[in-house]
Amino acid sequence: MTQSKFNRRSFLRGVAGAGAAAVAMPMVNFGSFKVFAADTAYSTKVLDVVNSVQVFDMLSILSPFKHMMTAAFSPNPKISDGLAVSREELDLLLASGVDVFHPAVGLGAEDAAPFIARMNAYAAEYPEHLQRIDSIEDLKTLKKGERIGYILGIQNSDHFRSVDDVNQFYYMGQRISQLTYNSQNLIGSGSTDRVDGGISDFGAAVVARMNELGMAVDVSHCGDKTTLDAFELSTKPVLITHSNVRALAEGHVRCKSDEAIKAMGKAGSVMGITGVRNFLSAKEPTTIENLIDHIDYVAKLVGIEHVGVGSDMDMNGYDDIPEPAYSALKAGYKSSYGFRGKIDADGFDHPKRIFDLTDRMLARGYSADHVRLVLGENFKRVLGDIWVA
Repeated sequence: MTQSKFNRRSFLRGVAGAGAAAVAMPMVNFGSFKVFAADTAYSTKVLDVVNSVQVFDMLSILSPFKHMMTAAFSPNPKISDGLAVSREELDLLLASGVDVFHPAVGLGAEDAAPFIARMNAYAAEYPEHLQRIDSIEDLKTLKKGERIGYILGIQNSDHFRSVDDVNQFYYMGQRISQLTYNSQNLIGSGSTDRVDGGISDFGAAVVARMNELGMAVDVSHCGDKTTLDAFELSTKPVLITHSNVRALAEGHVRCKSDEAIKAMGKAGSVMGITGVRNFLSAKEPTTIENLIDHIDYVAKLVGIEHVGVGSDMDMNGYDDIPEPAYSALKAGYKSSYGFRGKIDADGFDHPKRIFDLTDRMLARGYSADHVRLVLGENFKRVLGDIWVA
């Protein structure tokens, strides 16, 4: 599929703008604490679990998707910054319970360098509150509710037109690269391609260079053979930052087969579960409980140490994107995506979703230690394995 400018992962050219200083909203635990003055109070146990672990969301942009989509429909999109983060939005990020974000988008080769430059600017705009994460050591600079980190990634590797390009982008700060975004490129095939020929010779050389440098290989949107080839070729764990279980989603092409999940587990890697409705279930209602079903499935198939969170949404999900941008977003994908009336899973479409996920996992019978693994310890471990070049 050719990516249109309305694709929810498309980069909007002409990013500009600057941020203002932000006021931190530190996490506080007074037994039962109402987050965002909402009417849902979380227990001391839920707060203690979230506050005792560095939480990783391995696919969530920092600016709202509605900014990106609105900018696409702007009379002058070249001067619209769809990736800007306002003070109010930064406050939501700081209070979300998430410590580390992977704000990757899917884009073409010509937009990769401007996107990385825009991501690097976040740390300059909010130096007290945002930290680019280049290594496990950088995680030590973070402080819950006051300073969060972000990992530079791109949901495509179209910008690697030569193997040496991997070095160039690594030195610019990129630490994760998804090999393909749904469709065929020089490296391999995407999840919506009719035929998947696997990873090419060039792609194998790119994977080898990524291994050498310590850049993580991501196969979330890759086709089945390309996914399995990556696990076979890579000498380091291959990430599935944001995908779900195909067996629970009636064969959805963007979800992973049991064979791929087993390869992920064998590699010592981690799979982040998303809150995208059509990746969770083909039936209604589709809720946060369905998301935990996917966590259950991966944990039972390969072990709790191989599952994490990759929400695949901003703080408020996709369903607040205004028309006509919302319909255009859905239209940017092949029919195999099977979008329904809503995109977000009920109960996982708001800034405090990590607290709700923790609450529901504890209610489901998970121990606090196992919840901490899913919230962040698993991804922290595997990134440490990959980033040591």
